[in-house]
Amino acid sequence: MKNVQSEGIITKAVGGNYYVAVADGVLCCNARGVFRKEKISPCAGDNVVVSIEENAVPLIVEIKERKNHIIRPPLANLDCALLVTSAVDPVPNTLVTDKLISIFESKHIEPVIVITKQDLRECEDFAEIYRKCGFKVFYMDNSTGNGIDAIRSYISGKLSALIGNSGVGKSSLMNHLFPGLERSTGDISKKLGRGRHTTRQAELFAIDGGYIADTPGFSTVEVSRYGFIPKNELQYSFREFSEYLGKCRFRDCVHLKESGCAVTEALREGKINSSRYDSYVKMCEEAERLNEWEFKNK
Repeated sequence: MKNVQSEGIITKAVGGNYYVAVADGVLCCNARGVFRKEKISPCAGDNVVVSIEENAVPLIVEIKERKNHIIRPPLANLDCALLVTSAVDPVPNTLVTDKLISIFESKHIEPVIVITKQDLRECEDFAEIYRKCGFKVFYMDNSTGNGIDAIRSYISGKLSALIGNSGVGKSSLMNHLFPGLERSTGDISKKLGRGRHTTRQAELFAIDGGYIADTPGFSTVEVSRYGFIPKNELQYSFREFSEYLGKCRFRDCVHLKESGCAVTEALREGKINSSRYDSYVKMCEEAERLNEWEFKNK
């Protein structure tokens, strides 16, 4: 058998083995050593070229240019991130949500809010914060699956990822998207107020002409693993700031305590939500304590 090359997408990476979906199935592949030398790690979502030879393990020989990439969990080429949050248990956390939104906005990945466990309590005030900023918000009842059709329609043809704290309902959402998948669901720890991790690595599942990645849950303190945004760039990842940028008295205004700031004036006038602005301030403070070099070496 001659060498044959085939293009595909990595659906899962486990211990140096890469599962690649190609036209006629899924191949378990190794990767060329040159990627390691170039400090490139193949990951789920990568579009790749695989070399197939008789009596040899298929080999990934090329990784196509990525349009975006997140480090942990490793994922590439996302169109949107479904930020899954529970209506009550664990309670919605605007700071966590705003951090994730900012990181994905900075990588040109569309953030979408999905509120689960609607059967426990309505969460309209939380949802309205993000609707007013122009974000799509979906509801899904974990017990009945009500609302899943709208989510499925939205992600059709896209490469999406489920992102969220442990215990917010990502596994239940996957079970409603894929009946029979029987993803295990994590109970909420009463002591810690968060769920137990039930997904161990990012994995892509084909759905309606696209893919959705189920990802491991995280605790609140682990949000920074998704990316780092320098303090002077944070303003660009809050979309409601955009119409006021460039209108401040000082060109280097970072919209904290400066006089003549158009952003803080909009805040006082109620045009910018106070919880979103509070998140911006906290994120600026954190960015001062953590530089990009430290983040990359965490």
